[in-house]
Amino acid sequence: MGSYGDWLVMLIAGALIIFWLYRSFYRWLHEPPGMNSKLLLSEAEDVRDDDVNVQFLEKSGYEVTHGKYRVPITVELDGTMLQSRLFIDLIAEKDGKHYIVKTARERMPIDWTGSGVRDRLLVYALLLPECEGVLFVDHKELTIRKITFRFGT
Repeated sequence: MGSYGDWLVMLIAGALIIFWLYRSFYRWLHEPPGMNSKLLLSEAEDVRDDDVNVQFLEKSGYEVTHGKYRVPITVELDGTMLQSRLFIDLIAEKDGKHYIVKTARERMPIDWTGSGVRDRLLVYALLLPECEGVLFVDHKELTIRKITFRFGT
């Protein structure tokens, strides 16, 4: 019985190690590199090389590492469950620093005041605090604005 018991223990230990390696690989695969985020993002769409925003970022020295992410949100309002989502357009990297990228939309112009930028972009900085900031890309105006939020100063 002793040899069978030893094999059983080894088999269970091996299965646990394989399961742990699988979970670690899965988590690593679904989050941007260099980030230790507690938020498990959905699978990113592929980066489209024909996207004008990607081309503009790359010409400006950024490397676009991930495509669009969809972040599902469930809200409980007076006992009723509501569904919503946030979209991260791209994730880019420059000089070892990661940035969340939001792109300009004609339907949703941004008010470039402190409160306008806060209301529109703060949620992304809070969502992934490991990122250096948020890049707002407007390929029509040929601008990339880097936004960082500092608290308490």
